[in-house]
Amino acid sequence: MSQAEKETVSVLRAAIGKKYVLTDQQSLEFYSMDVYRSFEIPIAVVQPGSVEELQEVVRVATGLGMAIVARGGGASYTDGYLPTTPKSITIDTSRLNKIVEINEEDMFVTVESGVTWAEMAAALAEKNLRTPFWGPFSGLKATVGGSSSQNSLSMGTSAYGGSPESILCYDIVLPSGEILKTGSSSMENSSAFFRHYGPDLTGLFSGDSGALGVKARITLRLIKLPTHTLTSSFGFKDYASMSEGMAAAAREQSASSNWGLDPKLQQGQLGRTTLSDAIKAAFAVLKTARNPFEAIIQLGKMALAGKRFLTGFDYSAHFVVEGYSIAEVKSKLAQTRRAVGPYGTEIANTIPTVLGAMPFMPLYPILGPQGERWVPMHGFLSFSKMQVFHDRLMQLYEENKEKMETHSVEAGAMYMTYSTHSFLYEIALYWKDDRSLYHTNYLDQDYLDTLPVYDENQEGRGLVAEIRSKIQDIYSELGAVHFQVGKSYPYQQGRQEEAAKALKNIKKSIDPDNLMNPGALGL
Repeated sequence: MSQAEKETVSVLRAAIGKKYVLTDQQSLEFYSMDVYRSFEIPIAVVQPGSVEELQEVVRVATGLGMAIVARGGGASYTDGYLPTTPKSITIDTSRLNKIVEINEEDMFVTVESGVTWAEMAAALAEKNLRTPFWGPFSGLKATVGGSSSQNSLSMGTSAYGGSPESILCYDIVLPSGEILKTGSSSMENSSAFFRHYGPDLTGLFSGDSGALGVKARITLRLIKLPTHTLTSSFGFKDYASMSEGMAAAAREQSASSNWGLDPKLQQGQLGRTTLSDAIKAAFAVLKTARNPFEAIIQLGKMALAGKRFLTGFDYSAHFVVEGYSIAEVKSKLAQTRRAVGPYGTEIANTIPTVLGAMPFMPLYPILGPQGERWVPMHGFLSFSKMQVFHDRLMQLYEENKEKMETHSVEAGAMYMTYSTHSFLYEIALYWKDDRSLYHTNYLDQDYLDTLPVYDENQEGRGLVAEIRSKIQDIYSELGAVHFQVGKSYPYQQGRQEEAAKALKNIKKSIDPDNLMNPGALGL
């Protein structure tokens, strides 16, 4: 560590306390890697415990010419929080974990950026409230700040879209350490109750990957917690019928959440049912059911289905409908069934029942079901492009079949519809390789002990990178767009010249020295 770097660390420790400025090698390595890889090692990992400390950290670090990279829960794979220069400070937001305000009258919630989706959902549920979009599968770890920087989807996406549509206002720490407020919160005598007043500054910072500032507080709108939920599942003979069935349901906007699975993922974590899973699911169903009689009926259906609920179908899709009366949810479920029925066969609804009862899962999927390394990639496609993309992808796999078998690389996919207008095709690549510090830190040893351990597989790792690049080319050729842009997806590639210029000018005006997560968004 150079003298200048030592001075930076010393000043930061004076600002927030020695305990919360980490410089040991293991911490530096862990906080600078995501589920897939790492780049540079930062000078320090800093853990501010208040918004004021966050402001001071940013002001001090940028004043000394250090780059700032903010990290949320770490449940990412697109290089979003990976430093690209060794002259970096990583900000771990885990101590920024206060729920600032739940305003039941004006129907908004304000949280600090390190609050997890699971923590926020639990606090809101006590007041019979919820945000419209209410978190990704990784919500036990994923933070509201990280998800709003990357954009996120899953719970509630079918009806309400993703994280951007539920956010009203931000408090953003700029490179100077000053706070920029968006939406109505920026107005004198107002509060954070409304998003749109002139140009949408809140939208500008949604999905910016931290390239424009560090999120300190986020305000989201609220809805009443739905009181009734029903689920349904369908099996399909092929991808075409599944995707068309999911698109038909999306156009109805009757479901609140949905997921589709290909043959590989049906055999993986989401499709497996063990005794332990069944017991956990049973307790969750009993806890969330409206009455004991209903719970007994639902558990009976799950028990009868057992492990046979996906037998005979290569693809499946799963739907959750919710509302405020039994009549409403029955009507929505009937609407969903009418839309999907012509394309598939209704099967036992085990998967959406379990996911609905236990939406936030441990991060077990960061390794494959047999302990393989895992990295996903995704694209949003218009409904008219979802079949041609699949065909191109299958052709790519066929062309690389021999190499994939030689180097133990496999592929699976999960699908989702986003509101009424787009189709998420998320690919999961698996390969046998050794574990990283990321995996051993996030997964408990008891779970790791149940999985095989593999030797280092540089050839497999290289093939995965090659295949990812070719998949990205197909996404780009078909006009797909991406959440979680980070530094991985080619945001600037093919972008209209004036649109690219406008963003670069905004970046230059806010962050003239390019110290806010350099490399994010291709900036």
